[in-house]
Amino acid sequence: MSGALTTPVGRMTALARAELTLLGRNRSALLSAVFVPLALPFSVRSVSDQMNLDDVGLSVALVMVPAAIGFSLLFAVYATLVGVFAARREELVLKRLRAGELRDTEILCGAALPAAALGLAQALIMTAGCAVLLDVPAPKAPQLAVVGLLLGLTVCTALAAVTASFTRTVESAQVTSLPLVLVSMTASGIVVPLELLPDRLTTVCQLLPLTPVITLVRGGWSGDLSAYETLGPLMTALAWTAVGVFAVRRWFRWEPRR
Repeated sequence: MSGALTTPVGRMTALARAELTLLGRNRSALLSAVFVPLALPFSVRSVSDQMNLDDVGLSVALVMVPAAIGFSLLFAVYATLVGVFAARREELVLKRLRAGELRDTEILCGAALPAAALGLAQALIMTAGCAVLLDVPAPKAPQLAVVGLLLGLTVCTALAAVTASFTRTVESAQVTSLPLVLVSMTASGIVVPLELLPDRLTTVCQLLPLTPVITLVRGGWSGDLSAYETLGPLMTALAWTAVGVFAVRRWFRWEPRR
């Protein structure tokens, strides 16, 4: 058993197990991570009924499925991890972990695994629920949906670590995570599809972190994205991933902000 723990996978698994236990004990974080993403898609349903979706070749299902996945990424992964990283830093947990065998990447990945797994599970559950309730057909290009979801998990984890770097206390994590959550909900195609926005505004919104994820997921179900149209969102998501990783290496704080 001790030999297994000396491997990177073993160390990250042990850390993830401990982090999962702590997440289960934090009722407010658990409520925000589990129930908020499950409830918000119902509000999108009422909004989408008032949109002229047929005019842009969309349906309620093609709005609801990406929205459900987007909410899971924003709340179960991003917002949760901002609080996790800030809390572990202020409690000196990160500082103590760095003094052991764990590498920096292993610490961050291990701490992020429970939230990422929760976000993934929620996305799958919500997708299955939409398929049953809205009679959503199987995705025509499932590889795009899978790539979009994986990129979303990666981008949200990296940006959560960056946001935590500028979060002074655990209590302020809800405030520092709010800008990205609100911008993503309103301008990344989660609530209102970009096809309904003016062309100039759409061009700007396509550069936001969660926009390529939603575009790829929606394209996975509709099958309307060509290889050329897929390249743009893919490159944008990879660029945000690279920016997030660079920012974490440059500015992430491992000790309390005094």
